[in-house]
Amino acid sequence: MKRWGSPAVFFFFFFVLLLGAFFYWVDHTIITSIKGHKRSPSIIELPLKRSLNGSMEQSRVSTYPVIFRPNNLSSTACPEYFRWIHEDLRIWKSTGISRAMVERAKDYAHFRLVILKGKIYVEKYKKSFHTRDEFTIWGILQLLRLYPGKVPDLELMFWCEDRPVILKKDYRGTNATSSPSIFQYCGHEDALGIVFPDWTFWGWAETNVSPWKTLSKDLKEANKRTKWKDRVPYAYWRGNPNVAASRRQLMWCNVSDKYDWNARLYKQDWRTESEQGYEHSRLEDQCTHRYKIYIEGRGWSVSDKNILACDSMTLFVKPEYYDFFIRSMVPLQHYWPVSARNKCRDIKFAVEWGNNHTDKAQAIGKAGSKFIQENLKMEYVYDYMFHLLTKYAKLLKFKPRIPEGAVEVYSETMARPHRGLWKKFMAETLVNFPSDTLPCTMPPPYEPRTLEAFIESKETITRQVERWEKENWKKS
Repeated sequence: MKRWGSPAVFFFFFFVLLLGAFFYWVDHTIITSIKGHKRSPSIIELPLKRSLNGSMEQSRVSTYPVIFRPNNLSSTACPEYFRWIHEDLRIWKSTGISRAMVERAKDYAHFRLVILKGKIYVEKYKKSFHTRDEFTIWGILQLLRLYPGKVPDLELMFWCEDRPVILKKDYRGTNATSSPSIFQYCGHEDALGIVFPDWTFWGWAETNVSPWKTLSKDLKEANKRTKWKDRVPYAYWRGNPNVAASRRQLMWCNVSDKYDWNARLYKQDWRTESEQGYEHSRLEDQCTHRYKIYIEGRGWSVSDKNILACDSMTLFVKPEYYDFFIRSMVPLQHYWPVSARNKCRDIKFAVEWGNNHTDKAQAIGKAGSKFIQENLKMEYVYDYMFHLLTKYAKLLKFKPRIPEGAVEVYSETMARPHRGLWKKFMAETLVNFPSDTLPCTMPPPYEPRTLEAFIESKETITRQVERWEKENWKKS
């Protein structure tokens, strides 16, 4: 029998210690090198992975952090459009938001969402078009993973259509202090509602539109393929003209045997494209013209950011609706304004002006694209959501609670039942680790005179363009 002090026993224990140190080093290296980013040693959850049968499952037991502890305590300034958060919530600044105001929006909402102690609970009322509601909820789930423990308790209603649903005229006079609160994708000067980033930032699976982080990179790469001056010198639009009279009228501007309004317009055959997986309507393949047209459909359209990111000078047909970032963009700096009444004439003039002033037209296209690429990064989209929800929560005059019909949702349960692109996009947009930095710093509210001057300056520029157009047509 060998003694504990023998050389054989000594080398055995030395080997065990050496082996343990090796496995510790391997495990530590894997954890801290995922995506080349330094992580806190306490974070051991890895991304959802695709198993052999195509289902989504966690690769380790989840011990995701519940407290936000960034390594970098510095913060960058938020983009200018964050100031509109103050404006969207201003109507409730003096009254706060009561439970009755929230409940008053229930008849319109697609779902109620509650955040309580870092968890999300959802009560669904009706089905949204496609999976807008699911990917909106998914986006909020990822926000909570990005800033664990930072998003305050709250309760809200969400409307998932293209147009606002609650009108201001119904809440004037004696009803002015009882305005319902509802979140939605766009706003209108005659409507109530809180504007929130749309579902396509996490992907639009039904039309094979990638999540914005991927799509914006693809658009940026597409811009490099053809120099601006080598692009087709006409205005391009592709979409469904049947959803609105304004789009049907736009199709009158197409080239024909008798007229050439400098526009090349294409009707999207949704059924055929769906059968072919939308391979012939990839957005990154549409950055081939010097000019692109944005025009609303039933209401606001998600296509605005995709069009503006193409380096083409965007011909922006005067919209009725706005999303969360567009209000800070300026005519002749980021886009060219086109009137809703004289679309064909205005498009023809804009293209002629651009082809005669190529440097200026190219600069407008580049500035619009730069605004989108730099100010609409997913980091800022999440920060916008964070600041909006935080300020909204401060207005609540009641304690959020879990409704009887609500269900707790989290990333794993949302991803599990999906297949195909839906599951792929969820895996692609899953936030795997908390942010290492603080959210950007919110800018202050607009001073009333400053905001008034900003809006007036945009209207003045638009009127100037209209005068140029009228003078041009008088000469011709």
